[in-house]
Amino acid sequence: MVESITAILTSIGFPSPEAFIGLLFMVLAIIGAIIVVITFRPLMEYYPYTYPNARIRARIGSLFNSKQISEITETDSSEEMKNYLRGSKEYAKYIDKFNMEKALDTNLAETSDLLARVTPKTVKPVFEVMLKEWDIKNIKSVLIAKEAKLNEEETMDFLVPYGELKDIQDKLLDANNVQELIIALENTPYAKILEDALPDYNEKGTLLSLEAALDNYYYKELLTKSSSQEDDNTRMLHNYIGTKVDITNLKIILRAKADGLKYEEIHNYAISAGYQLREWKLKELMEAEDLNSVLSSIEGTVYGKIVSEHIPEFNQTNSIAPFEKALDQHERKVADNIFKKKPFGIGPIVGYLNKKEIEIKNLKVISRSKRVSGIPTSEIKDMLL
Repeated sequence: MVESITAILTSIGFPSPEAFIGLLFMVLAIIGAIIVVITFRPLMEYYPYTYPNARIRARIGSLFNSKQISEITETDSSEEMKNYLRGSKEYAKYIDKFNMEKALDTNLAETSDLLARVTPKTVKPVFEVMLKEWDIKNIKSVLIAKEAKLNEEETMDFLVPYGELKDIQDKLLDANNVQELIIALENTPYAKILEDALPDYNEKGTLLSLEAALDNYYYKELLTKSSSQEDDNTRMLHNYIGTKVDITNLKIILRAKADGLKYEEIHNYAISAGYQLREWKLKELMEAEDLNSVLSSIEGTVYGKIVSEHIPEFNQTNSIAPFEKALDQHERKVADNIFKKKPFGIGPIVGYLNKKEIEIKNLKVISRSKRVSGIPTSEIKDMLL
């Protein structure tokens, strides 16, 4: 029997049974390795998200639900709204420390800071850029305050204590004009951005030139840092960021056309980089004759159905608010979809970030409405996302 097996092995090219057994073990080892890789690869992809998602899921539980938002909307005054927020661990530490707007912004900035610290290294650069949003907001606040002749104490009411510039806010406050602010921002990317935008600012005399330059830098950085195609998590994050950029551009163009502005008056303020809306399409939208032409042009994009469903409402009210709300709801759907598709990866992070941003937007709408007497609760609820 042994001799027969040896003869068969020899006839197919094996010098000895030991050589065949060695090859057999090698093949089994390779098959085993492939099985291990196939089995553990998803686990290796999700492992870096284990700790961040544990932190984030705990925070998701602290978000206000629809019933609580309704209760806040039904409060009778700003003070009653503050009392409600004092009962929330998320907001209590800021409500009595800052004015309402700053308290809400600081809470959202705290979220940005957390995500920049705990997210995995493959996506961390994106969330580090997101934290820069608060540097840009603070620079804008200083610019507006200087133009409005506010003193340092009044200006501080608008500055959020987060971002890379939080330790040099005193230097920003000391600046008396744009040139001095550029000097105060030396060794930061914002100095050159403002310097490059100075000629347009000097020519037009409007802060929009400087603000748009800062926004362009921010959104381009977001798109660049999120453009990694390393895995499904990074691809989905890029899709979410790209959607945010497109929606921001659409809002800018819709508002501009509603005000009757031409291409020459818009193009410096739109974000030149796009995602689904490429540069040529953005140019086409900005060159459209009027708002109706813009709406027709949008119909040929992925955002066409979202916008077209609200054209009857626009025709009745002559307001672009329904379009803006629909675009915000689309962004939420994109985030929710990522949450469902990647519950152990980037999903909870994107889902929580979007939900938190919506919560802050809604609380700001309610807060501002409480400062104006006579706005019915039903109207406030209609403005919420």
